[in-house]
Amino acid sequence: MSTCTVSGMVSDASQSSAAEPAPAPRRKRVRDPEARRAAILTAARSVFAEHGYAKATIREIAQRAGVTHGLVVLHFSSKEQLFLAAVPGTRDLADSVRGDAEGLAGRVAHAYVARMESADSADPFIALVRSAAGDQAAAKALLRAMREESIAAYRTVLTGPDVALRVDLLGAHLIGVTFSRYVLADGPIAAMPAGELTGYLTMTLDGILFGSAGTAPASS
Repeated sequence: MSTCTVSGMVSDASQSSAAEPAPAPRRKRVRDPEARRAAILTAARSVFAEHGYAKATIREIAQRAGVTHGLVVLHFSSKEQLFLAAVPGTRDLADSVRGDAEGLAGRVAHAYVARMESADSADPFIALVRSAAGDQAAAKALLRAMREESIAAYRTVLTGPDVALRVDLLGAHLIGVTFSRYVLADGPIAAMPAGELTGYLTMTLDGILFGSAGTAPASS
């Protein structure tokens, strides 16, 4: 074999090697437990914001966080729980529940309106309403998680055998307001000033929570 041929082969091999892209560096695994949790929550907020609740996956969140799928589940048990942890909303309302029963409706109404007036599309109530249109299974799973969290919070203030029912009615009422004012943004509820809405909600929520506690309306 001639020197020119060998030289050409070496040159071709060098060019081929140079043309091949270097492998992408693997994301460094996060080892500290608190840092892992923080990385998962940060990645979750990003993925939920980009894809919405229904289309977001734990697998993509894990990849962005630099952890395994199993580790995400270990920390948060489900996509619903991860969503509620990553996107505070129902937990803000749970914080507003704390206090005496007398001022409960007003605290919840103020907290809901204050949060929703500055909320984005990743807010739990908005995510629930929007996901229901395209993925009912995802919406049901999220609703169950929100319901369980809410009932646990309200039981610290409310008593009686129908606490779960009253909390479910309250949630349904707020979801309806969310749909009218913050998703469709149409009609009298959407046009109402925030302060006026807070006042109306205080009255309606008080009726739901205390107006007929423990009794069901008589059937006609």
